[in-house]
Amino acid sequence: MPVASQTEAAPSAAGGGGIPYKWIALSNTTLGILMVTINQSILLISLPALFRGIKLNPLVPSNTSYFLWTFLGFLLVTAVLVVSLGRVGDIYGRVKMYNLGFAVFTFFSILLSVTWLTGPAGALWIIIMRVFQGVGGAFLFANSTAILTDAFPQNERGKAMGINGIAAVSGSFLGLLLGGVLAPIEWRLVFLVSVPFGLFGTVWAYLKLKDNGIRIPAKIDWLGNALFAIGLISVLTGIVYSLLPYGGHPTGWTNPYVLTAIIAGIAVLALFAWVETKVPQPMFRLSLFKIRAFTAGNIAGLLGALGRGGLQFMLIIWLQGIWLPQHGKSFAETPLWAGISMIPLTVGFLLTAPLAGILSDRYGARAFATSGLIVSGASFLLLELLPINFSYVWFALLIFVFAVGMGLFFSPNQAAVMNSLPPDQRGAGAGMLNTFQNSATVLSMGLFFTIVTLGLAARLPSHLYKGLVAAGVAPAAAHTVASEPPIGSLFSAFLGYNPIKELHGPTGALKSLPARQVAYITGRSFFPKLIEQPFASGLHLAFSFAAGATVIAIVASAARGRRYLHTPEPLLAELAEGAAEEGGLVGLGAVDPAALVPNGKQNGRHNGARGTEADEEFDTSRGSA
Repeated sequence: MPVASQTEAAPSAAGGGGIPYKWIALSNTTLGILMVTINQSILLISLPALFRGIKLNPLVPSNTSYFLWTFLGFLLVTAVLVVSLGRVGDIYGRVKMYNLGFAVFTFFSILLSVTWLTGPAGALWIIIMRVFQGVGGAFLFANSTAILTDAFPQNERGKAMGINGIAAVSGSFLGLLLGGVLAPIEWRLVFLVSVPFGLFGTVWAYLKLKDNGIRIPAKIDWLGNALFAIGLISVLTGIVYSLLPYGGHPTGWTNPYVLTAIIAGIAVLALFAWVETKVPQPMFRLSLFKIRAFTAGNIAGLLGALGRGGLQFMLIIWLQGIWLPQHGKSFAETPLWAGISMIPLTVGFLLTAPLAGILSDRYGARAFATSGLIVSGASFLLLELLPINFSYVWFALLIFVFAVGMGLFFSPNQAAVMNSLPPDQRGAGAGMLNTFQNSATVLSMGLFFTIVTLGLAARLPSHLYKGLVAAGVAPAAAHTVASEPPIGSLFSAFLGYNPIKELHGPTGALKSLPARQVAYITGRSFFPKLIEQPFASGLHLAFSFAAGATVIAIVASAARGRRYLHTPEPLLAELAEGAAEEGGLVGLGAVDPAALVPNGKQNGRHNGARGTEADEEFDTSRGSA
């Protein structure tokens, strides 16, 4: 059986102290992803304490943009930059860029924790620091997957992606709990908590990680980078501002600035695609989309994220705005208890993601990834059958099933996409995968909020007006409150504020009512009961949309073909000869051998061809069948 030549090394040799390098790489990148995802989710719970700390009410219409950018700015920056920074890692070294990301992220975490400004100035400081922190996060996201792909042999990458995926989901859950514990003590602690991990990870990465992937000298495609950033920023900014009401409409989709930003952004991205076919050293090699495994995996990942991206936020609003108050929790307590209530979402993923990754290494990604999407899509439809005031056992079971499906999908899909890439394009390819998923998450939140808001706008005003009048509120004040855009009620619930208090505050209507009536109107059950049915109609539409997006993702995943592993051209004859001797033919990818220049720091044994049993499952069409 022939083995691979020295074109691509498998850096699994021992690092310091006899520990295999692949485990050093996995543990360090897992720490980095855990730190970033904790930071992303910790803010969901900490926003009320943060805005109280800087003395700014985020629900005042003039302040809503501060809330949106504090909440979504980090995600937008990482979505925009991961492709560019992944390509920079391909050129200058993935580990160098990854180390820089650790340092940048840690530095701006420190600056966030020492915020001294208040009011709009304090909000702007936090937004700007979060943007730069997002740059560090983008360096980590863009290069961690490529580092793992370089460090692990092809038959272990699914396992590595599964363990790394556990860090991402665990970080999302731990962030909710840490935010609930730390924010009431001191809101600055939610940023400071990342600093010890960042300092340790920066030093550890600098001392232990090695650039042992393949990289080639190239110039940075400045024009391509600029066009991609401008186009994607324009589209995502338009989606963010579509959440705000405009011109008497409950959402901003009729705002000419929103439409202009989205249409212009799409046009610039189209120009980017054309430019990338003309420049000699493009930021992203569009010809990679000719590889079916790469294209299908990215489409499945994008549509899967489009379906699930807004789900977490809808579930949080469902819990915080309706279910938890009706089950004895005050609005101030609901953010923490919403995180606790969603523990099954984390457990389901933790149980299945590593196992699915290990099995996909042996049997291929298609069956596991496609089955996972089918399970997730079915769970969306089952969630539609759940009453708004549900029994928690059924809610927990359904979100557990959903997480099981995503666990089956995530690591096999990640590994399959990375296995299909030429070694010198892994950074840019991982960046594109992350860009699709992060952009789809932003788009999903915009669409989910839009769908639910439209459902509320059709029914909530009449329910709210009748309920308030019946409770003794003057008709004029009730009409004013009922006429407010429903997105304000969703944001209030999301931030842990009492929606009725926020809506009635400007009218002064509560001051003229007896204390008993005020207590009833602002109590835990009054608003949730009013919003139940209007919210249910919009939520069911959102779940139907998510199920539809998942169906398309299922088709894309099933069409990915059998297992496809990229192997450099010089190995084709050698591997084909060896496979022929054992009665099989290995499906291999194509790459210009002149472009592959090892960086001289490879260590350990080289990857060999896969065994006979695995070879029988390989795609024999070099990525197109």
